[in-house]
Amino acid sequence: MPLTRDVAEEVAKQYGVCIRPVPLKRLDTHTGAWEIIDVPCGATLETKCPPCAKRNRHLRMAQCREGWHLDQEPTITPNEPNDEQRWLIEFRADVQAQRDQANQDTTDLDELIAGLDEEINAAGMRGNVLGRTVPKRNRSTRRRQDAPELPKRKMINSTLGRTFESANGKTYRPSLFVTLTLPSYGKVNNGVPVDPDSYDYARAARDALHFSKLVDRFVQNLRRVAGYDVQYFAAVEPQKRLAPHLHMAIRGTLPRAEIKQIAATTYHQVWWPAADRVVFDGDHLPVWEDGTGYLDPSTGEVLPTWDQALDQLDTDEAAEPLHVIRFGIQVDVQGVLAGTPDADQCIRYLSKYLTKSLGDSLDPDDQAQRDHVARLAEALRFEPCSPTCPNWLRYGIQPKGAKPGMAPGQCRSKAHKPDHLGYAGRRVLVSRKWSNKTLAEHKQDRRTWVLEALGQPNEPADPHRYVWKPVPAGDANVPPLAVRLLRSVHERQRWRAHMAQLQAQADGQDLSAIEEGAA
Repeated sequence: MPLTRDVAEEVAKQYGVCIRPVPLKRLDTHTGAWEIIDVPCGATLETKCPPCAKRNRHLRMAQCREGWHLDQEPTITPNEPNDEQRWLIEFRADVQAQRDQANQDTTDLDELIAGLDEEINAAGMRGNVLGRTVPKRNRSTRRRQDAPELPKRKMINSTLGRTFESANGKTYRPSLFVTLTLPSYGKVNNGVPVDPDSYDYARAARDALHFSKLVDRFVQNLRRVAGYDVQYFAAVEPQKRLAPHLHMAIRGTLPRAEIKQIAATTYHQVWWPAADRVVFDGDHLPVWEDGTGYLDPSTGEVLPTWDQALDQLDTDEAAEPLHVIRFGIQVDVQGVLAGTPDADQCIRYLSKYLTKSLGDSLDPDDQAQRDHVARLAEALRFEPCSPTCPNWLRYGIQPKGAKPGMAPGQCRSKAHKPDHLGYAGRRVLVSRKWSNKTLAEHKQDRRTWVLEALGQPNEPADPHRYVWKPVPAGDANVPPLAVRLLRSVHERQRWRAHMAQLQAQADGQDLSAIEEGAA
């Protein structure tokens, strides 16, 4: 017999109820009343909540559909700052002045400034009020000799791309669906290396770590060749061989030969210190000294910092990049027209893996596949994933922002976790001028539609009315999870019944209109 708790969860999934809700305390500043509110988990890879994952997938599908074949330029003029945003900047200026004039420890002021910067972003402002505070390192922009030059067109101020007119006067606005993959690291069969000993796991690991930068380079080159501000909606997902690859919906069209040429000539150079010679390993590891940093355990010398290592790299005229990443030869380019079955199929395919981790596609009974995952994870274990990665200590360099307790092979970045296997970037990549709406605005559109269908007022909520606080573990005021699920299921049942009633009324009105018209 099935467990009633399992049946309750299945019913909750059927009604789209989050099965891993996060309880939060909410204070209504108008009434002074506290209440417990269940907030959906959001379908992170750790929670694996199917209803939230489905809801997020549908939201992304709507975002992709609305922006793919726009026929009008999106509006990108920023809103005028409101009183709250002005006040935050004024307060930030006062605190900055206190920080600049302080002749003592500024730890408390630095923490206050960090908190203010977070509030400034939460209030609807982008970026940092100080802009770039660290000088940018300049590298040679000369292309590599093994990468041919790309054609360039004069840029026009547009995001729409070209249109084509048929003989009967109908205008078509085609777009593209592009798939890009990484190169081969060895022959594979059904996603598993035929010869694991000759498979280039080291290169596969580095390519996965820096794949997001290669995508950025491709978009830059694409815009230079296209001659307009190309907009895109892309999704990164793993192939069966566990290498990340990219599916990209592109607004506008270019010749397929040019897309393939751009992919073939796009590359990214990783200008990091050398990470091929192991300096410290096993029990022979750098030691931490307060006020100084990490020291060589044998000589007591201070290890070079991240900035010092980069300075040394800049002065070496014979230096080579740590890694160069390129796309593979497999490039698929499809033309897509708005409103066609091909467009709907591409949108469904783009959103297919947005809420799945790498582990979801693995066969637990396939020993060869498990061994392949283990080898790739081991190749990533000591590979530096970022300037702050503790693995730099293995190669005799202090990580950026070094602190006590760091050790090679113990980086907490998600790039080293089996659910990600090197790729730590965002799974969904959307350009700023894609659909003329933010994701929150798309979510509000769906909410507005439901409220209007239910006959409920759609009044904007006062952002200052409620104060939210986390609920301590074991709080007696929080009902058991099963009780909260049952309450949510009942609420959804009521909503569905109301929607069905409204639909029946609408169908009846349509039928009456048809009968009147026939009479």
